[in-house]
Amino acid sequence: MNRPARLAVAALTVSAALLLTACGSGGGDDSSSDKIKGAGAGSEKTSASPSAPASQDAAGRPEITLSKDFQANFEGWTNSDPKLQAILDDGREELRSEYAAVIEADLNSDAVAFYNSDATLTTAHKWIKQFVDDDESLIGSVTAFDPQVHINDTGSGVLFYCVDERKASTKNRKTAKITTTADKPENVLQYRNRLDKNPQGVWKTTSSTVVPGACG
Repeated sequence: MNRPARLAVAALTVSAALLLTACGSGGGDDSSSDKIKGAGAGSEKTSASPSAPASQDAAGRPEITLSKDFQANFEGWTNSDPKLQAILDDGREELRSEYAAVIEADLNSDAVAFYNSDATLTTAHKWIKQFVDDDESLIGSVTAFDPQVHINDTGSGVLFYCVDERKASTKNRKTAKITTTADKPENVLQYRNRLDKNPQGVWKTTSSTVVPGACG
């Protein structure tokens, strides 16, 4: 998870920490380095940029609302396979939950905890805390695109996607100072996530690596 200039730096910090806990809960050591092999990945090009998730369901998925000053757009996040679509949906909400936590300065976001395993929750909190400590919020927009998803041999979901942060900025809550994101290739990030389905049917993120500039 990340944002402008210092956001990309935050992304690298999170990535390094997550590599140390990549095995998360379940799966072997190999599961943290899953490769997308062209299966099922964002095969349907329909653009989808929901401003809010589906209503709460039996699993108790939280409602996540973003500020009117910040938009997270999702392009091509549809798949004809219901199982893969479920991974896309929960993977999308995990990202949105962290954006919302930064905007709300909520270090103990229930939504972030809902979509993350113990292995990734600590690093997510550290990432959010950087913004809270600096009294910064998010404005502008990001676009998440080119999602690639499949289920590996161990039953874990593998989700790669790109996030273009070049139209996002941070805004200091007290001074109103805005820091824009540099228009550089490294501010288009690739997320490489593994998700595991819990007994309630929620695909929780169990490992995550962020690679700046990997989306070309």
